[in-house]
Amino acid sequence: MAKKKSIIFECQHCGDQQQKWLGKCPSCGGWDSFVELTTNQQETLKNISKVSTQASKATPITQVEQDNIIRFSTSNDEFDLVLGGGVVPGSLTLIGGSPGVGKSTLLLKIAGNLAKSGKKVLYVSGEESAGQIKMRANRLDANEDDLFLLSEISLEAINDELLRQDYEIAIIDSIQTIYSDNLTSAPGSVSQVREITFQLMRKAKESDIAMFIIGHITKDGSIAGPRVLEHMVDTVLYFEGENSKELRMLRGFKNRFGSTREIGIFEMTQNGLESAKDINRKFFTNTNSQSGSCLTVAIEGSRALILEVQALVCDSNHPNPKRSATGFDTNRLNMLLALLEKKLDLPLNQYDVFINISGGMKVKESSCDLAVIAAIISSFRNRPISKESVFIGEVSLTGEIKDVHGMETRLKEASSQGIKKAIISQKPKAKINIKSFEVDEVPKMLELF
Repeated sequence: MAKKKSIIFECQHCGDQQQKWLGKCPSCGGWDSFVELTTNQQETLKNISKVSTQASKATPITQVEQDNIIRFSTSNDEFDLVLGGGVVPGSLTLIGGSPGVGKSTLLLKIAGNLAKSGKKVLYVSGEESAGQIKMRANRLDANEDDLFLLSEISLEAINDELLRQDYEIAIIDSIQTIYSDNLTSAPGSVSQVREITFQLMRKAKESDIAMFIIGHITKDGSIAGPRVLEHMVDTVLYFEGENSKELRMLRGFKNRFGSTREIGIFEMTQNGLESAKDINRKFFTNTNSQSGSCLTVAIEGSRALILEVQALVCDSNHPNPKRSATGFDTNRLNMLLALLEKKLDLPLNQYDVFINISGGMKVKESSCDLAVIAAIISSFRNRPISKESVFIGEVSLTGEIKDVHGMETRLKEASSQGIKKAIISQKPKAKINIKSFEVDEVPKMLELF
């Protein structure tokens, strides 16, 4: 009796699989996105799920030898910081970002730095010709004999080139433009992206080639393609920033060789993206004090950054006042506004409130709660706050100001930037040797305002 053919339908937006066709994907909500996988595509899925066909034997952890991770620098301090100290041979790194943010520019600059240090680098572009990349390389000062360009979209042709020379680094720009002859689906489809990433991962591990692949992102800000793409790679980095601003930020969301808390800050100059110098001066100014402006100190990774919190409170012409926050959690803003109405009897339910973190930074920790409240009250009462003071602390629903981690690091950074006073919940237990720096303890919000 002939074996019944298995039928699998796959969503081309998120990679969800079903046994029958559905009009709407239950995973991502996309309409008319399911297509039937061919026999070859189903075989590819089986091969990917069986990365190792040899049975392995469990070993006591006490007998396992620890791997010594060897890294080499990219000559870019910010990029090395996010990677965890440098590039690991045989690693597979995925870099995502919105169109035009500078992903290709960053990696071409990194490729030039690596080639200058004696590494043999292959830069594969499926979107631009070699002549176009050459024009950008002239501007970035990335013309090196060990940097090779390949304008190709066929995975088989890329693998042939990787076999011709002993490349140490390979950059794929971008993963959605590459296709494999083994699959009949179009480039950028879920099946193609999954197959190509699997082949590149296997090539990276077998040949000890450090690979970087660029991925496009969807409207909600996640990397396009199936979620298995992020699970297969070793490192996932997101490149963020607005085209109208000079600063760009590289954040780590997954890193098997380092921390994911670090961020790299770059500055767009005439010579391309470069490591931002004097970073702490990029997010605040020491100009005259104005109402609605307040300084705080946030920790991103291993560095402390002084940020300017801006607030605008104005009369509302609507029954439901507007609440808007850029770089700050809107739900937390609503909580703080409710706390101000309850504890200080401020009629904020009659006013529109807008919050902005300067420099395009996104604050995810609660250490700037006190600064947000101070900026809101400053704007509401039209009273400026001195730029020589910083407000650090988490505000609870009872109105108490909680201590935050890394207070010593925050205070030292504030003092080094000319700040003379800090308003916090309590002084650190460890004595801080900072001259002419005043620390005020305010355990409750009512005592401050």
